[in-house]
Amino acid sequence: MPYTYDDQNIFAKILRGEIPNDTVYEDDHALAFRDIQPKAPHHVLVIPKGPYVTFDHLASEGSDAEIVGFTRAVGKVCALLGIEPGNAGDGYRMISNAGEHGVQEVPHLHIHILAGRSIGRMVSPVE
Repeated sequence: MPYTYDDQNIFAKILRGEIPNDTVYEDDHALAFRDIQPKAPHHVLVIPKGPYVTFDHLASEGSDAEIVGFTRAVGKVCALLGIEPGNAGDGYRMISNAGEHGVQEVPHLHIHILAGRSIGRMVSPVE
């Protein structure tokens, strides 16, 4: 079944300016803003401006410019936050939840960038 985008989701409303946000970075293809319920000292969400539900949706249906623009926006946010391990930063965790098993809460692609402290192990081992 193809992806169906809900243009009434909270991130669509943020993109339309209906809901305010604390913008960290914005360009033609992406918007990055601080999470309203941060889980780390740095917790920024990066969303594409196009109507994509998950990363695989963007990867399969997005234009080359959208895919590259979104990916470069992630890099620019890391640089702005000073968390890039290659530039003496302490690193970060990048998370994108997709679908039911990924516990995706908002049906708009978003990447969480968490940094500023040790985030711990990713998931518990399979038993």
